[in-house]
Amino acid sequence: MIVITGAAGFISSCLVEELNQRGREDLIIVDDFSKTEKERNFLKKKYQHKVERGEFFDWLENENPAIDIIYHLGARTDTTEFDKSIFDELNEAYSQRIWNYCVKNNIPLIYASSAATYGLGELGYADSHDIINDLKPLNPYGESKNNFDIWALAQENKPPYWAGLKFFNVYGPNEYHKGRMASVIMHAFNQIKANGGVKLFRSHNSEYKDGEQLRDFIYVKDLVNVCLFLGEKQRTPGLYNLGTGEARTFLDLAKATFTALNLEANISFIDTPEDIRDKYQYYTKAEMGKLLAEGYSDGFKTLEEGVKDYVQNYLVEQKIF
Repeated sequence: MIVITGAAGFISSCLVEELNQRGREDLIIVDDFSKTEKERNFLKKKYQHKVERGEFFDWLENENPAIDIIYHLGARTDTTEFDKSIFDELNEAYSQRIWNYCVKNNIPLIYASSAATYGLGELGYADSHDIINDLKPLNPYGESKNNFDIWALAQENKPPYWAGLKFFNVYGPNEYHKGRMASVIMHAFNQIKANGGVKLFRSHNSEYKDGEQLRDFIYVKDLVNVCLFLGEKQRTPGLYNLGTGEARTFLDLAKATFTALNLEANISFIDTPEDIRDKYQYYTKAEMGKLLAEGYSDGFKTLEEGVKDYVQNYLVEQKIF
């Protein structure tokens, strides 16, 4: 069987769907299933067991299931949350318990790290183990992810295979519940439907013009394909970037959203909220050589291809993947 944590959330629910489409229904899905706004993400999925996050370890002890691999993608991901204790519990302590369970029971582990670990990119965006201790994340979320990466690398006892995946800017279906933390594509779509235009954050950095802040945007369907590739091949353990290796502007993103809707672009700018202004990444670009060296050759959708699929096949009719 396969365990997927965070299964009611954005990325994990897409992973569950992709596994279903590949014929895997022997799944154990784990999350806080009390949040009704996430119900659509898992109601039609096929699985064998649904386990509450807080009961998971007791359930494992009582049931002792035969597990092929754990995809631990569940986490608190709010970059505007500054209560460090929340991240200590959910992103570090809980992840350590999963790691130790995998070690004890000889289970491979794929877990979600984040490009937020890179901070402002002072040391670049190479997924090298050599720089982990020197990274300077910009918020408690990024710190919690980097802290777990550091902890994992320091462990003498490791799962038979493990990979920590540094997700860059992920977008795609099943993020309807994310509110402020949803992708800019979804916000852009909602703004266009409401008033015919898109408002992007103004640049507060003299090195970047308004709308020309750069991010590595990756479509969620590509991301889950990489997760499954690494889980199946299980070659070289370690930390891996998971972006596309291309940096695109928010203007590109907004224009792609208008194009997907067959509309002329109507873009204006507003000030970046002060509570995130000094923690704002103006540039991210994943170095993808390590993953490609593992033999991954399926490629990644361009921003335009991904946005078109997302907008036309999901957002227009509010569908779930």
